[in-house]
Amino acid sequence: MAKSRTNFALPVEVHRDDRTPIHRQIETAIRALIRGGQLRLGAPLPPTRVLAADLGVSRGVVVEAYQQLTAEGYLVGRVGGQTQVAAGQAAPSTPVRLARSAPARIDLSYGRADVSSFPRAAWLRSIRGVLTGVPNELFGYLSGSGTPQLRTAIADYLNRVRGTIAHPDNVVICTGYAQGIALLINVLAASGARRLALEDPSSGDDALPIARAAGLDVVGVPVDRDGIRVDLLERSDADAVILTPSHQWPTGAVLSAENRAAVLGWAVRRGAVVIEDDYDAEYRYDRMPIGAMQGLAPDHVAYAGSASKTLAPGLRLGWFVMPSHLTGPMSDAKIAADRGSPALEQLALADFITRGEFDRHLRRMRPVYRRRRDALLAALARRLPELEPVGISAGLHLVTWLPPYLDERAVVEAAFADGVGVDGVGPYRIEPRGAGGLIFGFATVKEPAIVEGVDILAHVIERLKS
Repeated sequence: MAKSRTNFALPVEVHRDDRTPIHRQIETAIRALIRGGQLRLGAPLPPTRVLAADLGVSRGVVVEAYQQLTAEGYLVGRVGGQTQVAAGQAAPSTPVRLARSAPARIDLSYGRADVSSFPRAAWLRSIRGVLTGVPNELFGYLSGSGTPQLRTAIADYLNRVRGTIAHPDNVVICTGYAQGIALLINVLAASGARRLALEDPSSGDDALPIARAAGLDVVGVPVDRDGIRVDLLERSDADAVILTPSHQWPTGAVLSAENRAAVLGWAVRRGAVVIEDDYDAEYRYDRMPIGAMQGLAPDHVAYAGSASKTLAPGLRLGWFVMPSHLTGPMSDAKIAADRGSPALEQLALADFITRGEFDRHLRRMRPVYRRRRDALLAALARRLPELEPVGISAGLHLVTWLPPYLDERAVVEAAFADGVGVDGVGPYRIEPRGAGGLIFGFATVKEPAIVEGVDILAHVIERLKS
């Protein structure tokens, strides 16, 4: 039987009983791989020492084969000694596929922070510090609550900035808000909850399908300029409610002090849970920050936050500060879901927060977002004065209600056809009622494009009015 040796990193085989010189066999095999497309343009080849050892030949044989293929133009040597394929087709590029559909040319739709401003250098320092400094055991399986470092950093930050009463033992780290709310809804259902109340309108696309799948009834409770209608919440027979009290999504209403007290009184009397989604608390422009409700009743409020609006949604990190009686079940649910969020990112964020980089990044971004908001407000006042903005003192979006003679869907579709993306309020209503409105996101669009987008929208509306 002919004796042969094969390299497993590169499908090259040599036969000792073949009269063809071994270096020729290697040349022929690599040339065929390049011509056949198995080795594409730019692909690295194993170092000559490695390939020689795998094939059981002298290094000089492999060097001779590489030199011949280099002379023929199939290979090229790079700085550092690496040899790469220099002929044939490049690997097909895989387009980046985003969660949302292709945006309009001027995208004023809601949902994103400006990820182009992500503090890469500071984040890299945190990553490097973690890789070189943390104990080995933190890269093993951890508890469902998350790393102690991040839970402590989050609790300290929220207590300092948001007025919470958070203990690290009650913090559960999740893969963003979406996962956290799904876990919590299922925990509540397992504990006997039967009905969930949502603000109407609200961003219920995360909670609504999960609640229904868990067997919960879902009821929408209307909001007004003071936030959720507490009188209707009292009559809802709900066991839990999801609120955005500091900047209601999407209307921008702030839950008044009176209504906050009334909601918490309802929760205490009913034994219900208030889920406080504090999605954009870090961005305040024209008023002092509103403290978190959790600080008023930590045994009845589950506080939710994430890095999506402050740093980047791609980090997939969120946190829930749980009432003590729900912390264990929430942690168990997280373990059952995915064995815990990635430790490296958790540790990096903990370092990022404790070194003050998180605060510095927010200080840099607030004036950027404020200038963009101001450009949007000025453009709307000049070109579309009939659209009165609301919810403008905070966050990364604002709403304008439409006059009765304008159809929300028609405006959104016509604007998109002309290259401007805006969102309608209608898709976020639980009950199909209420005035039409437009949601403008301004975080990712620079001032000149904002002005141009409003100009185009003004022409669209003028056309629809005629």
